[in-house]
Amino acid sequence: MFDMEIIVYKGIKILFRLLGLIPQKWRRISADFLGRVIFLTDRRHRRIVIDNLTHAFGRQKNRFEIRILAKRVFMNLVLIIFEIGWSLNLDEKQLWKYFTIDGRSNIIKAYEKDSGILALTAHFGNFELLTVIAAMIKYPLSIVVRPLSFKPLDRFFVDLRTRFGAKIIPKQRSFRAILRSLERKEMVALLMDQNVDWYEGVFVDFMGRRACTNSGLALLALKTRAPVVPVVLMREKTGFRAEFGPEIPLIKTGDKRKDVELNTLQYNRIIEDIVRRYPEQWFWVHQRWKTKPYHPWPRIADK
Repeated sequence: MFDMEIIVYKGIKILFRLLGLIPQKWRRISADFLGRVIFLTDRRHRRIVIDNLTHAFGRQKNRFEIRILAKRVFMNLVLIIFEIGWSLNLDEKQLWKYFTIDGRSNIIKAYEKDSGILALTAHFGNFELLTVIAAMIKYPLSIVVRPLSFKPLDRFFVDLRTRFGAKIIPKQRSFRAILRSLERKEMVALLMDQNVDWYEGVFVDFMGRRACTNSGLALLALKTRAPVVPVVLMREKTGFRAEFGPEIPLIKTGDKRKDVELNTLQYNRIIEDIVRRYPEQWFWVHQRWKTKPYHPWPRIADK
């Protein structure tokens, strides 16, 4: 009897490999064309992107400039799909040809603390290729992700993310798994730029609006004292550049709730700085500010 899940999984893999055969020039041309088509036809996500960009850049850009930037956001998202296919044909020997690393000394300094590393990252550039950095820096890497509900596609992305040695930690049972990884002196990457429900996070500023932000990274840093180092993978004309920032100092005042808020605010500011430098490469289609504050304070200002 045929297993339909396996058949669909193999079909997805073949499709991505075929996309990967398209030359770079035509990948970009195709992504530009399809991005424009999706921008024009997907009214719901177009509205979300334009609304988000207006709130973030409304004082610096006019409506026409924001609309142009929104189109580039859609082009970037389509290009990610083509690049995933392209990456399937790479081996470890080719990685240094297309990927560069800035700030490697920041990782070395963090590892010298001998307590593992918490890597702050975001849905930026081609975030699906970030795990190839594990093969380049030769440090063990795990990434916390939410499994996809469509099992064949989830299986494909698990294979993609782990093919160079990285490991996956499912978000539903991540806290203990992260602690075990840190005990083994490994690096654990957490994506911190998406909306969460009120009981999962704290409300701190992001792009000029209070956003419900996952408190998990701050709680882990406060509990383990593991250094938090930001990392993103950005697209450039000739390939990709991974950027490791300096360790983010841990704020510890003695008030646990305030400490979680202040440290989470720091993480948001790091991500915001990167997004403002390369706005077309961030995941603006997400409803980042969907969860609304249930009471009108900023808690940080109370003390």
